[in-house]
Amino acid sequence: MAGNDDPRSTSLDALYRPRSIAVIGASRRKGAIGFEITRNLINYEFPGAVYPVNPNAQTVHSIRCHKSVLAIQDDVDLAFIVVPRPLVLRAVEECGIKGVKAIVVITAGFKETGVEGESEEAAILEAVRKHGMRMLGPNCMGLINTHPERQLNGTFARQTPLMGRVGFMSQSGALGVVLLDYASRMNLGFSMFASVGNKADVSGNDLVEYWENDPDTDVICLYLEGFGNPRKFIPLARRVTRRKPIVVVKSGRTLQGAQAASSHTGVLARTMEAGTQALLEQNGILRVNTVRQIFDVAKALVAGRYPKGDRIGIVTNAGGPGVLITDAMVHMGMKVPAFTAETQKKLRAHLPLEAAVGNPVDIIGSGDAESYRHSLDAVGSDPNVDALIVVFVPPVMVSVSEVSRAILEARHKIEIPMLTCIMGGTGDEEILAELDHSGVPNYEFPDAAAVAMSSLVRYAQLRARPAGTLRTFDVDAGAASRAVASARARGGGWLGEEEVRTLFEAYGIPFVESARAADRDEAVKVASRVGYPVVLKVDSPDVLHKTDVDGVQVDVRSDEEVASGFDRMLEAVREAQPDARVEGVIVQPMLKKGKEVILGMTLDPSFGPLIMFGLGGIFAEVLRDASFRIAPLTDLDAREMVEGLRGEAYLRGVRGEGPVDFEGLAEILMRLSQLVMDFQEIEEFDINPFLACPEGQVSAAVDARVRIADSFPSP
Repeated sequence: MAGNDDPRSTSLDALYRPRSIAVIGASRRKGAIGFEITRNLINYEFPGAVYPVNPNAQTVHSIRCHKSVLAIQDDVDLAFIVVPRPLVLRAVEECGIKGVKAIVVITAGFKETGVEGESEEAAILEAVRKHGMRMLGPNCMGLINTHPERQLNGTFARQTPLMGRVGFMSQSGALGVVLLDYASRMNLGFSMFASVGNKADVSGNDLVEYWENDPDTDVICLYLEGFGNPRKFIPLARRVTRRKPIVVVKSGRTLQGAQAASSHTGVLARTMEAGTQALLEQNGILRVNTVRQIFDVAKALVAGRYPKGDRIGIVTNAGGPGVLITDAMVHMGMKVPAFTAETQKKLRAHLPLEAAVGNPVDIIGSGDAESYRHSLDAVGSDPNVDALIVVFVPPVMVSVSEVSRAILEARHKIEIPMLTCIMGGTGDEEILAELDHSGVPNYEFPDAAAVAMSSLVRYAQLRARPAGTLRTFDVDAGAASRAVASARARGGGWLGEEEVRTLFEAYGIPFVESARAADRDEAVKVASRVGYPVVLKVDSPDVLHKTDVDGVQVDVRSDEEVASGFDRMLEAVREAQPDARVEGVIVQPMLKKGKEVILGMTLDPSFGPLIMFGLGGIFAEVLRDASFRIAPLTDLDAREMVEGLRGEAYLRGVRGEGPVDFEGLAEILMRLSQLVMDFQEIEEFDINPFLACPEGQVSAAVDARVRIADSFPSP
């Protein structure tokens, strides 16, 4: 989401609140984009003046045409440009001379087509900035404002947009047409809509900031194909999500090239699309997987009621959908709690004997509007319930309208959020629309209701969580600087074992005791001094994954085993990597306590330093149980990383084991974050494994590697 470095005001009023509009390239031919945009502006009753511009036509839609924007006598605030690509730059220049405040370039064929198109787009942007204009596009489908006093449909979509409280940005123009149609079918309205196309000037950042302060926008939705400059998006999103939810669906989730990464951290970051996920999670943004889900979630958020917890009550007249929602809630981390005895007593008093009064409540197929009315009253007031999902599968003998009325009545009596799932073709679309518009979002299928509810809970949690604190630790910056400078002097690359230890220990990262041995005899002496059993590891700057080349010998218990192990290990390494520089072995005591975890960093070209924490050892890339955050890390970020693994229970301890020192691990992550912020030359590192022990015992790194760039990365 590219930011705008231009010193001009970031206000987009000229785009969304113009008093007059020119359509440069207006057409008399039905189906042409210039025809459709002009028609939509008129049919949607734009309250200002519309000026068609076409030198080859007298009128368009019965409005007199002008030969150019310069021929218009009155002021023009906004211009839509839909002329062929070779004519766009001239049209932009004329808009600048005319004093037009903003333009929307619909025409395609620029940066998205290659070098020539990119050059033309750059020339257009230069003209835009020279004249102090704002530009949406190029290669976009336009924009919409549904406010009754400023209504503006500047798109070529055939669907008339509904008025609502959602600001929606689509990076795809073609998909934008579909989005408008689908939103209308879901009874979801927009406050504003924008198709940004190539984002040459107006970006996602600009729109989010504009909608942050727009009183008619309660929810911000973004369809993204990629990020332009995500680092500028971070402080903006962090601020906005405290006030308004941001929901994102991003295409391009699969990444190629993971095999080119050297470290475990690099591989995992690329295969898990870690940068995007870290950016969204750290800044309170809700991510969904599909376009349908973004609308499902937006409907729930627009209702404006947020649960205080994650305990969901379910009322249904059919067992199957109730089970589906229950399973989905539990799978998404929600709770489906037992009701109090008092609630069950109330339910039993008004439901048939065959009804189930647990959670979910099954009022059975014969249950009517009264059954729902009493059930919702009872469950909605249960102290164990934070939110409510109501399922209704319409039988022939029960009125959909009457049940819907009962649900609407309950909405005004109970304080907790409520979603409905009225399944099947009811034939009564008006009452379903009334549910949506009255703050009771309705969904056709249980899975959609479940996704919406889990997102409601998640946003409530995100908004309530503390901001987190950045800590600064006392470190030996001089020692670290010397290690980094030495590596840069020889052209960067991987640090040696001693340099790695010096760098990390300077920032308070504890390491297992170790000693280097250049030959077999020295290895025997060192091992005897360290004390058996020991671990032998090949000492080579060219061997990154030691276990892959049999470069590690564990549980070595005698001088004889050290000598023979030394020979076997070096022979295996030289066979696997004949050109590898082998400087000897590292001897360490064999530690048997502690859980193996991995801590790492990879420098992402878009997101900056990505810090990783996960289950370590040989399972780092096999299990792929890891969490990522973008540096710098707050104390909250670090705790969430340590506590956010699927294997957290393993770290908590099983079968009588005590938990590892979670606070200590979080502090180490923050120290590593400080390290990579202080030294931007660090391109990537792994500490794998790091032995995490219970509080009071010494946790320490066993093995690590660090790569240094030969110059500073670009900002």
